[in-house]
Amino acid sequence: MTDKWLSLSDAAKVLGVHPSTVRLWSDKGALPTHKTQGGHRRYKQAEISLWAESNQRPGEIEPERMMQEVIKTVRMQISEGRLQAESWYQKLDEDARAQYRLSARSLFHGLMTYMATEGADAESEAYAIGYEYASRAHRYSLNYVDAVRAFLFFRTTLIDSVIKVYRESNVPSGQTADTFGKMYTFTDDILISLLQTFQALNTSR
Repeated sequence: MTDKWLSLSDAAKVLGVHPSTVRLWSDKGALPTHKTQGGHRRYKQAEISLWAESNQRPGEIEPERMMQEVIKTVRMQISEGRLQAESWYQKLDEDARAQYRLSARSLFHGLMTYMATEGADAESEAYAIGYEYASRAHRYSLNYVDAVRAFLFFRTTLIDSVIKVYRESNVPSGQTADTFGKMYTFTDDILISLLQTFQALNTSR
C-alpha cells in the first residue's frame, strides 16, 4: 500500500481538494510529486498521506471545498421554500422565477472571484452584477424596493451559507471576520450599482 502510485485526480480525492489545487501545489514544489517519462504527474500514496497529516491544520478550510459546500448550502436553503414566502417573488411568472433562481450563482461566483483576486477589478465586477440585478427587476416590472429585496435575499442566503460552512470547519474568528468584512464591502458596492442602474433605466423611459 505504501508503494501505491496515484494519478493527479486520485491524489486530489485523497486530499479532498480540486485537481487544479494539487497541480498548483505540485508546481510550487509544496507537494511531493514524480513525473513519468511521458511527463505525467504521479504521487506515492504514502507521501501524500504523510504530507496531508503534516500540512492540514485545525480550522483550515481549502477554498474549492468551501465553494462546493457553500453552493450546496445555498441550493438547500433556496429549495426549502424560502423564496415562495418572498413578496417580490410572488409577483413573478415562472420564467422570471427561474431567472432569479440563477441570481445566487452570479453573485456567488462574482464574490469568489473578488476574494480570490484580493479585490482586483472589484469595481467593474460589482457594477456588472448590480446591473444584472437591476435590469432583471426592471424587465419583470418590479419596483426598486422589490429589486433591493430580491438582491438582499440572495446576499443573506449566501452569507448565511458561508457562516455555516466556516462554523462547521472551525475557522478562526479572526479569519472569519476578515472574510465577512470583504463580503459586505463587495456586496454593498453591488447594491449601489443596482440602485444607480435602476434609476438610470427608469429615467431613460
